[in-house]
Amino acid sequence: MKWHFASGAPAPARRPVARAAVLLLAVLGLAGCGGEDKDKPATQVAAKVNKEELSVHQINYVLSQQRGLRAEQADAAGRLVLERLIDQELALQKAGELRVDRDPRVLQALEAARREIIARAYTEKVGEGATKPTADEITAYYNAKPALFKERRIYSLQELAIEAKPEQIDGLRKALADAKSFPAFIEHLKSNDFRFGANQAVRAAEQLPLTSVDTFAKMKDGDTMFNPTPNGVQVIFLVGSRSQPVSEERARPAIEQFLLNDRKRKIIEDDIKSLRKTAKIEYVGKFAESAASAAERAKKEAPPEEAPKPAYVPQPEPQLPAASALDAGAVNSGIGLKGDRAAPASVVAPPSAPPASGALDVNAINSGMGLNK
Repeated sequence: MKWHFASGAPAPARRPVARAAVLLLAVLGLAGCGGEDKDKPATQVAAKVNKEELSVHQINYVLSQQRGLRAEQADAAGRLVLERLIDQELALQKAGELRVDRDPRVLQALEAARREIIARAYTEKVGEGATKPTADEITAYYNAKPALFKERRIYSLQELAIEAKPEQIDGLRKALADAKSFPAFIEHLKSNDFRFGANQAVRAAEQLPLTSVDTFAKMKDGDTMFNPTPNGVQVIFLVGSRSQPVSEERARPAIEQFLLNDRKRKIIEDDIKSLRKTAKIEYVGKFAESAASAAERAKKEAPPEEAPKPAYVPQPEPQLPAASALDAGAVNSGIGLKGDRAAPASVVAPPSAPPASGALDVNAINSGMGLNK
């Protein structure tokens, strides 16, 4: 889950169908307008590549996929997009000469992309039936999550990812509790030949796994979180923190979007379940199995609705860094339909950030058009 507490209205989420459509159009060779529409007004043509035309509409479509593009950047971005479209068109024309579009792997990719685009368009249409949350529902959510809003904190964290066997976990837990300081625990790992990786970051409450937010809120500076993992143990040391609450007025747009997206997700899940119930599904070959055994296995493999919260171990008071040393701007932007789930277990992985103000995201433009320069 990601939140964006901005002073203005949140930027609209980029539609996943549109992004997938760009890829499909590129592979299909539809980026060029072709020779069928000869009556197109000259003002619609941005460039001609051999006998094919590239239109202003194609440029505008790619620009519409660029998040946070400012008005003063539009002209420069449009010229950049046109050059990329020219490169793309040249590649498409040459691919046509070589009959690349008949390659079995390309045909398979085209079919997979077509299925993905159409199925996603359907689920988005189903999700449109979700109703917006009321003002009272937004207020209730705000009051129910003080760690995210009223009592929101910015955390300076250090993480250790330790490789360990199951029988070593209890010993590591005791070693952490007995250590006089976090550096002392690290020395214990080194002296006992444990393999581990270290990382550090500054995270706001909304950038933590949702299931762990309340646990972090209970931690004091200098406390340590001990979290067993499939490969060993994750230990998170709270170097320091500072309060940075968010008012309900400021949080309202993000909460509204989150609750709406959650309702869309539930509607889509219920719809797919309903379709599965009414459809005749027959497993064949090695996938053949009784519906009862399949359901039983799915129930066993399904993750719990709420992961168990990791425990933390109090530590002696550390030497805290100055408040100015903490990154006050570590807040991710937007809450997409796919971004409502809890974040990965590692809370210190650096988040993807939008391009700096005034800079064009060239990589995003290239990637969206199937080009990587």
